[in-house]
This record gives sequence, C-alpha cells and structure tokens, in this order.
Amino acid sequence: MYIHELEAWPLVRWDWERLAAPLAAVRHRQGLVVGHMQALGFQLRQEAVLETLTTDVLESSEIEGEKLDADQVRSSIARRLGMEVGALHAPDRSVEGIVEMMLDATRRYDAPLTDERLFAWHAALFPAGRSGMSRIIVGGWRDDREGPMRVVSGPIGKERVHFVAPPARRLTREMGAFLEWFNAGDDLDGVVRAALAQLWFVTIHPFDDGNGRIARAIADMTLARSENSSQRFYSMSSQIRREQPAYYDVLEHTQRGAIDVTLWMEWFVGCLGRAIAGAQGMLDGVLVKAGFWRHFRDVAVSARQRVVLNRLLNGLAGALTTSRYATLATCSKDTALRDIHALVESGMLVRSPSGGRSTSYALAPVSAEALL
Repeated sequence: MYIHELEAWPLVRWDWERLAAPLAAVRHRQGLVVGHMQALGFQLRQEAVLETLTTDVLESSEIEGEKLDADQVRSSIARRLGMEVGALHAPDRSVEGIVEMMLDATRRYDAPLTDERLFAWHAALFPAGRSGMSRIIVGGWRDDREGPMRVVSGPIGKERVHFVAPPARRLTREMGAFLEWFNAGDDLDGVVRAALAQLWFVTIHPFDDGNGRIARAIADMTLARSENSSQRFYSMSSQIRREQPAYYDVLEHTQRGAIDVTLWMEWFVGCLGRAIAGAQGMLDGVLVKAGFWRHFRDVAVSARQRVVLNRLLNGLAGALTTSRYATLATCSKDTALRDIHALVESGMLVRSPSGGRSTSYALAPVSAEALL
C-alpha cells in the first residue's frame, strides 16, 4: 500500500530522538550562515541572494530534466531584485514563470498558501498550457481523465512504476487538509515543517505536471518562514540535484512504507545541512569579490566598467574581448576599448599575450593577503 492509502494518513509520525541531534546541528549551521550573510553590506547580500536563487531555479528545473539558460535566469532574477548585471539574453516566458514562482514563494513567505496561489504558480510554470508535446490542465487540479497519476521510469512498454498518487476525486479534500495545516501554524520546528510539507504535497501530486518544483518551492517558503527572512543564502534544490538518486530512493521508500516517515525526515535534515555547508563556497566567492573591490577602492570606475568587472568576478565563461565588453556594457566598440584601456592602466585588467584580433582581457590576479 502507498502511504496515502493507510487509514492514519495524513497523520504521519517520526522518531524525535533520532532527529534531535542532526536537527540541532543543522539549526546551528543555519544560524551561522544567515548571520555571516547578514553581516555583509546590502550590495553583497543582494549578490549572494542573486547567486543562490539563480542556482536554485536552474537546479530545481534540472531535477525534472529541463535545462534552462543560466543567463536568462540570472537576468530575470536580477531585474526583480533591482540589480544591474549587464546586457543578457531576454528571458523567455518559461524562465520568467519559474522565477516568478520562486520569488513569490520566498519573498512572500508569510502570506497564506491558497488554492489560487498554487494555481497561479502552476500557470506560471506552464504558460503555453503544455508539458512537452502534451496538453495539460493548467491552474487547476488534475482530473485523471487519462488514467491514474503515476510516477514511472523506463521505456514505453517496460515502465517501472515508482508511485501512484491519490485519485483525482480525493484532491479537494486532500489539498484542503494540507493547506489548513500549512497555514494554521503550530509549535513544530520550521525545518521539520519544511520536510513534512514537501513530502505531503509531493505525495498528493495534485497537478498534471510540475509537482516536484512546486513542492520544493513550498519547502523553500517554509524554510524562509523558519528564518523569518526572504533572503536565501543556500540552495536546497542544488543539493537535491547532487543527491538525486538518493532523493528518489528515500522518497519512494517512504511513500511505499508505513505511516512512520523518520527515514525521510532524517534525509531531508541531512540534505539541508549539506546544502548549508555548500553555501560556504558561494560565501567565499562573495567575500573574494568584496576583497577585490576593497583592494581597488581608490580606482574610479564607471557604471559600465563595474558591470563588466562584476560579471568577471561572478565567473563569466569565455574570454573578454572588446566586442564582448561592448555587448555586456551596452556600448559601442570604441567606448568599450577606451574603458578596457583605462582598466588595464589601473591594474584591474590584464591583457592576454596574443595581440591583434585575438586580444582578450582577464581580471588582474590579486594576492590573498590583499583580499583580507
């Protein structure tokens, strides 16, 4: 039997003693990373949030087999955060939709979660009303007209069924119970609530598609509530992507098991801890950027030059040429060349050994001592 077929559902239980130590450790890490980030200046915090949300959107989509354009995602988020990141590709509607959903979940974390809000998220994910080539119900619960909602893998004719969701006739009651619990609030620890919310929603599987992404957005919303902050400094979706086989295994085991969900809770708390630990690399990058600007604090740079230098500090792929600078800064090639020459003279950029048309530029190396 699936967990939703058990008489006790949705009154799941777990072993608090097994959760106590890992939960205390992850709460400690959570407080440390939030404290470190809050100690940064506003601009650096915004850049940290931009990096985190960009990664979160990209990885959450990739879990579902959808690869988004990183520049489009970054541009869409930056615009909504009021940040200038240089000329990038205009985001398409599918990118805008998932960004809208993620930001609504995390920036309005204290607003009630309702049917209509979930329908709006779902419509944003599928603006064309299709999942791949298939037309789906958008902005409404699934109706199972083509059969039970199943999670399967493998080629046609040899599919492996991992999970069968509750029938459509139960969705109004199931989602009503979930939303009543989610909005009521209780004394449950915020991290535990996030784990339970993700498991509960993905088990109901109320939509034709997009259930995994929406479940992860709900978990992020719950974590934001637990921190009382809309600023995200770590990406749970990114860590789930790295642990994808384990994620599916523990989810399938829990949904096929008894009403005890301790295994899922332990995995979620552990995954969150690893996500927070992984955020240290992003924090290091932000601090390196801060050190770079502190080292060159006496150098006057224009808004155009700052945009391009920040793109390089963010790990811009490929060589920086005059024409690419012009694209990033939205200026003419003549202006780009003058800007680049000024940056080379100031010591912020270095010219590649090759000359002529193949000339490119890179950030000047700065010693570790200078960044401290």
